[in-house]
Amino acid sequence: MSMRGRISGPTYGLPHEGVFCTPFPSFCRYSSLSELMPASNSIRILIADDHEIVRRGLVSLLSSRPGLVLCGEARTGREAVVLAEQHRPDIVIMDIRMPELNGLEATRKIRKMLPKTEVLVLSLHYSDRLVQEIVDAGARAYVLKSDASSELLTAVEALASSRSFFTSGAAKTLIDGFSNPASTQAPPLHKSLTAREREIVQLLAEGKSSKEVAVALGISVKTADTHRSNIMRKLEIHSVSELVRYAVKNNMIEP
Repeated sequence: MSMRGRISGPTYGLPHEGVFCTPFPSFCRYSSLSELMPASNSIRILIADDHEIVRRGLVSLLSSRPGLVLCGEARTGREAVVLAEQHRPDIVIMDIRMPELNGLEATRKIRKMLPKTEVLVLSLHYSDRLVQEIVDAGARAYVLKSDASSELLTAVEALASSRSFFTSGAAKTLIDGFSNPASTQAPPLHKSLTAREREIVQLLAEGKSSKEVAVALGISVKTADTHRSNIMRKLEIHSVSELVRYAVKNNMIEP
C-alpha cells in the first residue's frame, strides 16, 4: 500500500538563467537558455549517492521517462547541498548514507534553503525509527533501494504532482503513528545535538581529526575540540569507538 497525501509542492518551470539541464543521461552544464530550452513542464533532478554504479542505475531508470532532466550528480552530502543551491532542482534523490554529511542532514539543509525543492530518500534498510527521522528531516518520499525499479518513477511522479510517496511499510508506520501518537517512541538521544554537532559526529566517526574537522567546516581547531567535548557529554560516550557505533546506529555512516 502506498501512502499519497497532498503536500505543498514546487511549481515546475524553466531552468534558472545560466544553468542548462540536459535530458538523461547527460550531465548538467552551463549554457545560454537561448541555445536549447527543455519543455516548460520538465522536472529537474539532482542525484546524490556515493556509489557510481548506483548513480548510473538511477540515471538509466529515470531516462526511460520523458520530461525528466538531470541537473547534477553528487558523491557526498555536502556536495549535494552545494549543487542544490547552484542548480535549484525540483527533486533531489538522496541516499541516506553519504560521506561528509549524511542524507538526513543534507535533506534538512536543502529543505531549509530551498523549500520548494522536494527530496526523495533512498535507503538499503528499513526501520520505523528511520521513517520518522526521514519525515522530520523534511523529505516527502521514501523508497527502499530494493524497490527502486518498481517504485522510484512512481515516487518521482507523486512529488511532481505535489503528493507524497512512502514505500508500503513506511506508509503503515506513519498511519499507525498518526492514529496512535501515544505509541511513538521517545525522541532519540541525538535530538539534543545541534545541526553543527551532528555534522561533527559524522566527520569524527569517519576518522577525521579535530584539525581536519576544523578545515572541513571552516572553524578553529579549538572550536572543533569544544564541540567534540560537548558531543561526548551529551551522548554520554567516552571514546571514538563508541562514537563510531553511535554514528552507524543512527545512519550517519556505513557500518
